[in-house]
Amino acid sequence: MKILVTGAAGFVGKNLVAELKNRGYNNLFLYTREKSIEQLEEFTQECDFVFHLAGVNRPESESAFMEGNYEFTSDLLSMLKKNNNNAPVLITSSIQAELDNPYGKSKKAGEEILFKYSKETGANVLVYRLPNLFGKWSIPNYNTVVATYCYNVSRGIDIKVNNPEAQLTLCYIDDLLEEFVNALEGKSNQGEKYCFVQPTYKITLNDLASLIRSFKESRETLYIPNMNDSLTKKLYSTYLSFLPEDDFAYELKMNIDNRGSFTEFLRTPDRGQVSVNISKPGITKGNHWHHTKNEKFLVVSGQGLIRFRNIFTEEIKEYKVSGEKLVVVDIPVGYTHSIVNIGKTDLVTVMWVNEPFNSEIPDTNFLEV
Repeated sequence: MKILVTGAAGFVGKNLVAELKNRGYNNLFLYTREKSIEQLEEFTQECDFVFHLAGVNRPESESAFMEGNYEFTSDLLSMLKKNNNNAPVLITSSIQAELDNPYGKSKKAGEEILFKYSKETGANVLVYRLPNLFGKWSIPNYNTVVATYCYNVSRGIDIKVNNPEAQLTLCYIDDLLEEFVNALEGKSNQGEKYCFVQPTYKITLNDLASLIRSFKESRETLYIPNMNDSLTKKLYSTYLSFLPEDDFAYELKMNIDNRGSFTEFLRTPDRGQVSVNISKPGITKGNHWHHTKNEKFLVVSGQGLIRFRNIFTEEIKEYKVSGEKLVVVDIPVGYTHSIVNIGKTDLVTVMWVNEPFNSEIPDTNFLEV
C-alpha cells in the first residue's frame, strides 16, 4: 500500500510515520513544506490512502488560517480528482471547528469541502475532530499546553495558570496512532458524521499543572507517579520526553557508613518502596523483625547468607544467595532476620518493602537471629 502523509514533519506526522514504519508500511509518500507542489502532484497519482495532517494553527496573519487549512485541502483534493484517484482521505480537524473564530472557521471549511468531494467522487473520507493532543515530539508554545508545561517545568521555568478551573479534553498521541492505523485498515471509530478517538481525558488546567510539577518533584521525594491512572501514566511519559539531554540522570542520597551503604531508589503510596543495600565483606545487617511490614531480598552481586528465626523458637533457617543465580527471598513477618556478606566482594541486594518507611511507625523490632 502506498500511503501519502501530508504534514509529515509535524507533531502528529512524525509519530504516525514512525508507527507506520514499525508496522511494516514502508511505501510512504511524505509531504512537508520543503517539498514542491509538483511532488505532491506525483504523490496523488499513486497513493492508495491519504493521511491529510497538514495545517496551521498559529499563523502570523488570520488569512493564513484559510490558506493552510482550507485552500491547501482544496488543492490536494483537486489533484486527486484530476488523477482519478479515489483513495480514502483521512483529515485531522479540530473540536474548534464548532467555534466562531478564524481557526475554527478554517477547519470547518476544510471539513465541508472534503464531504463535498466525497459526494462528487464516491471516495471514502474520514474526518476527525480532535481534542487537545499531547505526547512526545510535540512543540511547546505551539502544539499544546501540555507540551509547554512539560518543557518549562523540566527546565525549572515558572508556569502561569491564568484560568485554573478551565477544563481541557486531552487525547494521547499513541491512542490517536492506534485509531489511525485501524482507519487505514478499514476499522475506524465512525460516528454519525465524524470519526473519533478513544479514550479521551478531562482535566483542569490547575490539576494538569500540579501533576506535571509533581513529576519533577518525584526526583526528590522518590515517589513515582500513579501508573494505575492511565492519564497520569501517559502524561509522565510525555514529561520525560521533554527532559534536557544533559538532565536524564539524577543522584540518590546514599546513607554510607563503615558497613557499606543503604539507598532508597523509589517509593509508591500503595506498592511500597525499593532500595539498594551494599554490605562490605563480613558485615551483618538486619537482626530485626516486623509485625506487618514484609520484604523481598534479591542479591544481584556478591555472596550472602540470609538467616531467619521465628521469634518464639531457637531454630535458625539459612539461605545462601549470590549474584550468579538470582533468587528472591521473602521476609515473612514474625521472623527476625539478617543478611551476612560471606564473600570477598561487596554484597549488593535489591530490597523491596511493602510500605515506604515511616519514622513515626517504623515497625522494626531489633532482635538477634
